[in-house]
Amino acid sequence: MEEDKKLVENTDELNREQKAEQGGAQKEEKLNWKKELLSWVLILVIAYVLAQVVTRVIIIKTEIVSGSMIATLKVNDRVVGNRLAYLFKNPQRGDIIFFKYPDNEEEVYVKRIIGLPGETVEVVEGQVYIDGVAIDEPYLNEPMLGSYGPYEVPDWGYFMMGDNRNISVDSRFWIQQFVTEDEILGKAWFRYKPSLGVIHSATYD
Repeated sequence: MEEDKKLVENTDELNREQKAEQGGAQKEEKLNWKKELLSWVLILVIAYVLAQVVTRVIIIKTEIVSGSMIATLKVNDRVVGNRLAYLFKNPQRGDIIFFKYPDNEEEVYVKRIIGLPGETVEVVEGQVYIDGVAIDEPYLNEPMLGSYGPYEVPDWGYFMMGDNRNISVDSRFWIQQFVTEDEILGKAWFRYKPSLGVIHSATYD
């Protein structure tokens, strides 16, 4: 009888130990699940913050919605710009830039810099002159028509034109004709849709 009693006690103790182990395992499993969930939430938060930093500080993206930059950029092209391009240097003639439209800064435009601060820009029968010197523009979609100017670019401004000159609404027609440095958002870097391609600045002899 005494041996039977000891056997029952040992069995009860074993059952209690097994239940305790099972309870501990369940608690540990719940704790691990919570840790894993927390780690995923942390990863998502970090990814979101990095994405915000990249898009607000390093790059700018837009979709081309007009034909003013044909043939360099076409309607529906998706373009990425570099916000840090002018951190240590000034914008140059021939650069294609993202900027706030001077007549409505809620809108973002993409066009080419033609006139630099302090220069005089004039168009005579389709030929662009900078301070009286003609410049070569092989990137134009078609020969430009008409005469415009002259325009005296202020020390704080840039004169912008689209590559598709005959339809482009640019500095020739704006009320606020010149883009300030504060309105420049970045330099066009590459097109990623519908095809991938680097966007090059023009150079002038």
